[in-house]
Amino acid sequence: MDLSGKCLVAMPALGDPRFERSVVLLCTHSSQGAMGLIVNKPMNDLTFRALLDQVNIRPGPDMRPVPVHFGGPVEPGRGFVLHSADYTAGRATMPVPGGLGMTATLDVLEELARGQGPDRALFALGYAGWGPGQLEAEILRNDWLTVDLPQAVLFGADNAAKWSAALAALGIDPMTLSAAAGRA
Repeated sequence: MDLSGKCLVAMPALGDPRFERSVVLLCTHSSQGAMGLIVNKPMNDLTFRALLDQVNIRPGPDMRPVPVHFGGPVEPGRGFVLHSADYTAGRATMPVPGGLGMTATLDVLEELARGQGPDRALFALGYAGWGPGQLEAEILRNDWLTVDLPQAVLFGADNAAKWSAALAALGIDPMTLSAAAGRA
C-alpha cells in the first residue's frame, strides 16, 4: 500500500492532542515508513516575514504571503515548503503525487521572498513521521481516514475548515463521528 500524495484525516479517538482534527498530506509512504506535513495547523505566532529574517533572507517588494504551519512533532526546527509542481529545485525537490512538490532548501525561500517560485506554497516547521508498519497499524486501529484532496483545499486559507472539508470529500458529516471505534 502506497499512500503518498493522500491525506490522512484524524479521527476523534486518535488521542494525541498534536494531531487533533488534523489533516496530514503524506509526502512519502513505503515499507520503510511514512512522512507527511500537517496542512491545517497554522503557527499564528510566526509569520513568513519573521521566518525569513531568522534565516537572513531579505524579502523583496513582490513577496507573496506564505502561511507558516506546524508540520508535525518530528524535528520542529526543520522547515519544509509544500508547493505546487510548477516549481522545482532539481534533486532538492521531492515530487509528491497529485501535482505537488516538497523542498527543504533555502532556494525556495529565496524565490518566495522575491515573489517568484511556486504558484502555491505553505511553509511547515517539523513533520509527522511513522516507522515501518506504524501508520498501517494506526489506520487499522481507526485513528486515520485517507482521502484525496484538491490543491484548493490543501493550500486554502481557511485552516479551520480543512478537517471538515476532508471528511465531506468522503461523504462524512463530522457530527456523526464518535470518539469510540468499533468493528462490525
